Amino acid sequence: MASAMARLTPLELEEARRIGRSFGLEVRQVEALSGGSVNSNFRVETASAQSVFLRVYEEQVEAGARRELALLATLARAGVPTPEPLSQRLEQHRGKPVALFPWIEGEILCQARVRPEHTRAVGAALARVHLVKVDELAPSRFELGDLQARLERARTPEYAEDVERIAERLVRYAQKRDPSLPSGVIHGDLFRDNVLWRGGQLAALIDFESASLGVFAFDLMVCVQAWCFGDRFDLELVRSMLEGYHAVRRLEPRELAALGVEAALGALRFATTRITDYSLRAPPGQPPLRDYRRFLARLAEIEAGVLEPVALSLG
Repeated sequence: MASAMARLTPLELEEARRIGRSFGLEVRQVEALSGGSVNSNFRVETASAQSVFLRVYEEQVEAGARRELALLATLARAGVPTPEPLSQRLEQHRGKPVALFPWIEGEILCQARVRPEHTRAVGAALARVHLVKVDELAPSRFELGDLQARLERARTPEYAEDVERIAERLVRYAQKRDPSLPSGVIHGDLFRDNVLWRGGQLAALIDFESASLGVFAFDLMVCVQAWCFGDRFDLELVRSMLEGYHAVRRLEPRELAALGVEAALGALRFATTRITDYSLRAPPGQPPLRDYRRFLARLAEIEAGVLEPVALSLG
Protein backbone atom coordinates (compact mmCIF):
# COMPACT_ATOMS: atom_id res chain seq x y z
CA MET A 1 0.00 0.00 0.00
CA ALA A 2 1.36 3.39 -0.91
CA SER A 3 0.62 6.36 1.29
CA ALA A 4 0.67 10.13 1.08
CA MET A 5 0.61 10.71 4.81
CA ALA A 6 3.33 12.35 6.81
CA ARG A 7 5.48 10.74 9.52
CA LEU A 8 4.67 12.91 12.53
CA THR A 9 5.18 10.41 15.39
CA PRO A 10 8.27 8.18 15.35
CA LEU A 11 7.96 4.42 15.69
CA GLU A 12 11.03 2.47 16.79
CA LEU A 13 11.43 -1.21 15.97
CA GLU A 14 10.89 -2.31 19.57
CA GLU A 15 7.72 -0.22 19.74
CA ALA A 16 6.48 -1.79 16.50
CA ARG A 17 7.25 -5.24 17.91
CA ARG A 18 5.17 -4.52 21.01
CA ILE A 19 2.24 -3.36 18.87
CA GLY A 20 2.63 -6.36 16.57
CA ARG A 21 2.56 -8.82 19.49
CA SER A 22 -0.75 -7.37 20.65
CA PHE A 23 -2.16 -8.33 17.22
CA GLY A 24 -0.47 -11.72 17.15
CA LEU A 25 2.26 -10.64 14.71
CA GLU A 26 6.04 -11.01 15.00
CA VAL A 27 7.48 -7.80 13.58
CA ARG A 28 10.95 -7.91 11.98
CA GLN A 29 11.18 -4.52 10.27
CA VAL A 30 9.43 -1.15 10.18
CA GLU A 31 9.63 1.54 7.48
CA ALA A 32 8.25 5.07 7.82
CA LEU A 33 6.18 6.37 4.90
CA SER A 34 6.57 10.01 3.95
CA GLY A 35 4.45 12.79 2.43
CA GLY A 36 1.12 14.40 3.35
CA SER A 37 0.10 16.16 6.54
CA VAL A 38 -2.25 14.21 8.83
CA ASN A 39 -1.33 10.75 10.15
CA SER A 40 1.88 8.80 10.74
CA ASN A 41 1.99 5.71 8.54
CA PHE A 42 4.41 2.80 8.41
CA ARG A 43 5.08 -0.38 6.46
CA VAL A 44 5.70 -3.28 8.84
CA GLU A 45 7.32 -6.57 7.79
CA THR A 46 6.60 -9.69 9.84
CA ALA A 47 8.61 -12.85 10.39
CA SER A 48 6.40 -14.63 7.85
CA ALA A 49 7.33 -12.04 5.17
CA GLN A 50 3.88 -10.47 5.43
CA SER A 51 3.63 -6.71 4.88
CA VAL A 52 1.21 -4.75 7.06
CA PHE A 53 0.17 -1.10 6.96
CA LEU A 54 0.32 0.53 10.41
CA ARG A 55 -1.38 3.87 11.05
CA VAL A 56 -0.87 6.14 14.05
CA TYR A 57 -3.84 8.53 14.21
CA GLU A 58 -2.51 12.02 14.83
CA GLU A 59 -5.80 13.94 14.99
CA GLN A 60 -8.47 11.32 15.61
CA VAL A 61 -9.22 10.40 19.21
CA GLU A 62 -10.01 6.77 19.95
CA ALA A 63 -13.74 7.14 19.27
CA GLY A 64 -13.06 8.68 15.86
CA ALA A 65 -10.54 6.00 14.96
CA ARG A 66 -13.03 3.29 15.94
CA ARG A 67 -15.68 4.87 13.73
CA GLU A 68 -13.25 4.81 10.80
CA LEU A 69 -12.42 1.13 11.35
CA ALA A 70 -16.11 0.23 11.47
CA LEU A 71 -16.76 2.27 8.32
CA LEU A 72 -13.92 0.60 6.40
CA ALA A 73 -15.15 -2.86 7.35
CA THR A 74 -18.66 -1.94 6.19
CA LEU A 75 -17.41 -0.51 2.89
CA ALA A 76 -15.14 -3.49 2.15
CA ARG A 77 -17.93 -5.98 2.85
CA ALA A 78 -20.24 -4.00 0.57
CA GLY A 79 -17.84 -4.40 -2.35
CA VAL A 80 -16.06 -1.04 -2.24
CA PRO A 81 -12.41 -1.58 -3.24
CA THR A 82 -10.79 -0.65 0.06
CA PRO A 83 -8.77 -2.78 2.50
CA GLU A 84 -10.69 -4.08 5.51
CA PRO A 85 -8.80 -3.51 8.80
CA LEU A 86 -6.99 -6.54 10.17
CA SER A 87 -8.89 -6.03 13.42
CA GLN A 88 -11.50 -3.72 14.89
CA ARG A 89 -9.36 -3.28 17.99
CA LEU A 90 -6.93 -0.43 18.50
CA GLU A 91 -3.53 -0.32 20.17
CA GLN A 92 -1.96 2.76 21.73
CA HIS A 93 1.39 4.31 20.77
CA ARG A 94 2.68 7.33 22.64
CA GLY A 95 -0.88 8.16 23.66
CA LYS A 96 -2.33 7.88 20.15
CA PRO A 97 -4.58 5.21 18.57
CA VAL A 98 -2.96 2.68 16.23
CA ALA A 99 -4.66 0.40 13.69
CA LEU A 100 -3.37 -2.27 11.31
CA PHE A 101 -4.44 -2.90 7.71
CA PRO A 102 -3.43 -5.34 4.99
CA TRP A 103 -0.75 -4.01 2.67
CA ILE A 104 -2.09 -3.36 -0.84
CA GLU A 105 0.48 -3.25 -3.61
CA GLY A 106 -0.22 -0.54 -6.13
CA GLU A 107 0.97 2.67 -7.72
CA ILE A 108 -0.28 6.24 -7.60
CA LEU A 109 -0.82 8.00 -10.92
CA CYS A 110 0.70 11.38 -11.63
CA GLN A 111 -1.61 13.86 -13.33
CA ALA A 112 0.10 13.42 -16.71
CA ARG A 113 -0.82 9.72 -16.73
CA VAL A 114 -4.52 10.14 -15.93
CA ARG A 115 -6.75 9.03 -18.80
CA PRO A 116 -10.55 8.92 -19.23
CA GLU A 117 -10.62 5.22 -18.31
CA HIS A 118 -9.06 6.13 -14.96
CA THR A 119 -11.51 8.89 -14.12
CA ARG A 120 -14.42 6.69 -15.21
CA ALA A 121 -13.25 3.96 -12.81
CA VAL A 122 -12.74 6.42 -9.95
CA GLY A 123 -16.20 7.92 -10.51
CA ALA A 124 -17.78 4.47 -10.41
CA ALA A 125 -15.89 3.54 -7.23
CA LEU A 126 -16.95 6.76 -5.51
CA ALA A 127 -20.58 6.05 -6.43
CA ARG A 128 -20.27 2.65 -4.71
CA VAL A 129 -19.11 4.41 -1.56
CA HIS A 130 -22.16 6.67 -1.70
CA LEU A 131 -24.51 3.70 -2.03
CA VAL A 132 -23.38 2.17 1.27
CA LYS A 133 -25.56 2.82 4.32
CA VAL A 134 -23.78 3.29 7.63
CA ASP A 135 -25.21 3.37 11.16
CA GLU A 136 -22.91 5.93 12.73
CA LEU A 137 -20.70 8.58 11.22
CA ALA A 138 -19.76 12.05 12.37
CA PRO A 139 -20.36 15.25 10.39
CA SER A 140 -17.42 16.68 8.48
CA ARG A 141 -14.64 18.54 10.31
CA PHE A 142 -14.76 21.06 7.46
CA GLU A 143 -18.20 22.63 7.73
CA LEU A 144 -18.63 26.38 7.20
CA GLY A 145 -17.90 27.31 10.81
CA ASP A 146 -14.79 25.13 10.93
CA LEU A 147 -13.42 26.67 7.74
CA GLN A 148 -14.17 30.19 8.95
CA ALA A 149 -12.25 29.49 12.16
CA ARG A 150 -9.28 28.26 10.12
CA LEU A 151 -9.37 31.37 7.95
CA GLU A 152 -9.20 33.60 11.01
CA ARG A 153 -5.84 32.02 11.82
CA ALA A 154 -4.63 32.85 8.31
CA ARG A 155 -5.40 36.57 8.35
CA THR A 156 -1.76 37.56 8.09
CA PRO A 157 -0.53 40.42 5.88
CA GLU A 158 0.72 37.91 3.30
CA TYR A 159 -2.63 36.12 2.89
CA ALA A 160 -5.18 38.72 4.02
CA GLU A 161 -6.50 39.56 0.54
CA ASP A 162 -7.02 35.95 -0.51
CA VAL A 163 -8.43 35.01 2.91
CA GLU A 164 -11.03 37.74 2.60
CA ARG A 165 -11.95 36.56 -0.88
CA ILE A 166 -12.30 32.95 0.26
CA ALA A 167 -14.30 33.92 3.35
CA GLU A 168 -16.76 36.00 1.32
CA ARG A 169 -17.31 33.26 -1.22
CA LEU A 170 -17.73 30.56 1.42
CA VAL A 171 -20.68 32.45 2.84
CA ARG A 172 -22.08 33.22 -0.60
CA TYR A 173 -22.02 29.60 -1.81
CA ALA A 174 -23.16 28.19 1.51
CA GLN A 175 -26.26 30.36 1.16
CA LYS A 176 -26.82 29.03 -2.37
CA ARG A 177 -26.54 25.38 -1.35
CA ASP A 178 -29.66 23.25 -1.75
CA PRO A 179 -30.31 21.76 1.73
CA SER A 180 -32.31 18.87 0.24
CA LEU A 181 -29.41 17.34 -1.71
CA PRO A 182 -28.89 13.58 -1.16
CA SER A 183 -26.25 12.87 1.46
CA GLY A 184 -24.63 10.06 3.38
CA VAL A 185 -21.10 8.71 3.75
CA ILE A 186 -18.51 10.62 1.70
CA HIS A 187 -14.78 10.08 1.31
CA GLY A 188 -14.02 13.79 1.39
CA ASP A 189 -10.47 13.56 0.05
CA LEU A 190 -10.35 11.21 -2.96
CA PHE A 191 -7.26 12.70 -4.58
CA ARG A 192 -4.86 10.79 -6.83
CA ASP A 193 -2.65 9.81 -3.89
CA ASN A 194 -5.61 8.07 -2.26
CA VAL A 195 -6.21 5.63 -5.11
CA LEU A 196 -3.92 2.68 -5.88
CA TRP A 197 -3.64 1.07 -9.32
CA ARG A 198 -2.29 -2.31 -10.34
CA GLY A 199 -2.00 -3.58 -13.90
CA GLY A 200 -4.01 -0.62 -15.14
CA GLN A 201 -6.93 -1.49 -12.87
CA LEU A 202 -8.15 0.32 -9.77
CA ALA A 203 -6.81 -1.71 -6.83
CA ALA A 204 -7.98 0.25 -3.79
CA LEU A 205 -9.38 3.47 -2.39
CA ILE A 206 -7.41 4.41 0.71
CA ASP A 207 -7.25 7.03 3.47
CA PHE A 208 -10.80 7.49 4.71
CA GLU A 209 -9.52 9.70 7.55
CA SER A 210 -11.68 12.59 6.30
CA ALA A 211 -14.75 10.42 5.69
CA SER A 212 -17.91 11.86 7.19
CA LEU A 213 -21.56 12.49 6.62
CA GLY A 214 -21.85 14.88 3.71
CA VAL A 215 -23.42 15.83 0.39
CA PHE A 216 -22.73 13.33 -2.40
CA ALA A 217 -22.50 16.02 -5.10
CA PHE A 218 -19.87 17.86 -3.06
CA ASP A 219 -17.75 14.70 -2.75
CA LEU A 220 -18.05 14.07 -6.49
CA MET A 221 -16.98 17.58 -7.40
CA VAL A 222 -14.00 17.43 -5.03
CA CYS A 223 -13.00 14.28 -6.92
CA VAL A 224 -13.45 16.05 -10.28
CA GLN A 225 -11.14 18.84 -9.15
CA ALA A 226 -8.57 16.37 -7.81
CA TRP A 227 -8.38 14.26 -10.98
CA CYS A 228 -9.37 16.46 -13.91
CA PHE A 229 -7.34 19.65 -13.49
CA GLY A 230 -3.82 20.29 -14.70
CA ASP A 231 -3.40 23.93 -15.66
CA ARG A 232 -7.12 23.96 -16.43
CA PHE A 233 -10.00 21.48 -16.45
CA ASP A 234 -9.73 18.64 -18.94
CA LEU A 235 -13.38 18.27 -19.94
CA GLU A 236 -12.87 14.79 -21.39
CA LEU A 237 -11.65 13.60 -17.99
CA VAL A 238 -14.53 15.41 -16.28
CA ARG A 239 -17.09 13.82 -18.59
CA SER A 240 -15.70 10.32 -18.04
CA MET A 241 -15.73 10.72 -14.28
CA LEU A 242 -19.31 11.98 -14.19
CA GLU A 243 -20.44 9.24 -16.57
CA GLY A 244 -18.70 6.56 -14.51
CA TYR A 245 -20.40 7.82 -11.38
CA HIS A 246 -23.79 8.26 -13.08
CA ALA A 247 -23.71 4.68 -14.39
CA VAL A 248 -23.51 3.28 -10.84
CA ARG A 249 -25.52 5.86 -8.89
CA ARG A 250 -27.78 7.99 -11.04
CA LEU A 251 -27.52 11.68 -10.27
CA GLU A 252 -30.88 13.32 -9.63
CA PRO A 253 -31.84 16.47 -11.59
CA ARG A 254 -31.43 18.60 -8.46
CA GLU A 255 -27.91 17.22 -8.01
CA LEU A 256 -26.98 18.02 -11.60
CA ALA A 257 -28.30 21.55 -11.11
CA ALA A 258 -26.20 21.91 -7.95
CA LEU A 259 -22.84 20.71 -9.30
CA GLY A 260 -21.53 24.25 -9.86
CA VAL A 261 -22.25 25.36 -6.30
CA GLU A 262 -20.85 22.14 -4.84
CA ALA A 263 -17.73 22.45 -6.99
CA ALA A 264 -17.19 25.99 -5.73
CA LEU A 265 -17.58 24.86 -2.12
CA GLY A 266 -15.07 22.09 -2.76
CA ALA A 267 -12.52 24.52 -4.20
CA LEU A 268 -12.98 26.85 -1.25
CA ARG A 269 -12.66 24.02 1.28
CA PHE A 270 -9.26 22.99 -0.09
CA ALA A 271 -8.05 26.54 -0.65
CA THR A 272 -8.73 27.11 3.05
CA THR A 273 -7.04 23.99 4.38
CA ARG A 274 -4.03 24.39 2.10
CA ILE A 275 -3.42 27.85 3.50
CA THR A 276 -3.59 26.62 7.10
CA ASP A 277 -1.97 23.19 6.63
CA TYR A 278 0.76 24.15 4.14
CA SER A 279 1.27 27.87 3.56
CA LEU A 280 1.32 28.81 7.24
CA ARG A 281 3.61 25.87 8.04
CA ALA A 282 6.11 26.37 5.21
CA PRO A 283 9.67 27.08 6.41
CA PRO A 284 10.74 30.71 5.92
CA GLY A 285 11.83 31.37 2.37
CA GLN A 286 10.47 28.07 1.03
CA PRO A 287 7.28 27.60 -1.04
CA PRO A 288 4.54 25.46 0.49
CA LEU A 289 4.39 21.81 -0.54
CA ARG A 290 0.86 22.39 -1.86
CA ASP A 291 -0.27 25.81 -3.06
CA TYR A 292 -3.80 26.97 -2.17
CA ARG A 293 -3.81 29.25 -5.21
CA ARG A 294 -4.26 26.24 -7.48
CA PHE A 295 -7.70 25.84 -5.94
CA LEU A 296 -8.43 29.50 -6.53
CA ALA A 297 -7.56 28.79 -10.18
CA ARG A 298 -10.07 25.94 -10.17
CA LEU A 299 -12.64 28.27 -8.59
CA ALA A 300 -12.11 30.86 -11.33
CA GLU A 301 -12.92 28.27 -14.01
CA ILE A 302 -15.91 26.98 -12.08
CA GLU A 303 -17.28 30.50 -11.74
CA ALA A 304 -16.68 31.05 -15.46
CA GLY A 305 -19.04 28.13 -16.17
CA VAL A 306 -16.42 25.82 -17.70
CA LEU A 307 -18.00 22.69 -16.18
CA GLU A 308 -21.62 23.50 -16.97
CA PRO A 309 -21.80 21.91 -20.47
CA VAL A 310 -20.56 18.57 -19.10
CA ALA A 311 -23.08 18.58 -16.26
CA LEU A 312 -25.89 19.50 -18.62
CA SER A 313 -25.00 16.63 -20.96
CA LEU A 314 -25.95 14.12 -18.25
CA GLY A 315 -29.45 15.53 -17.80
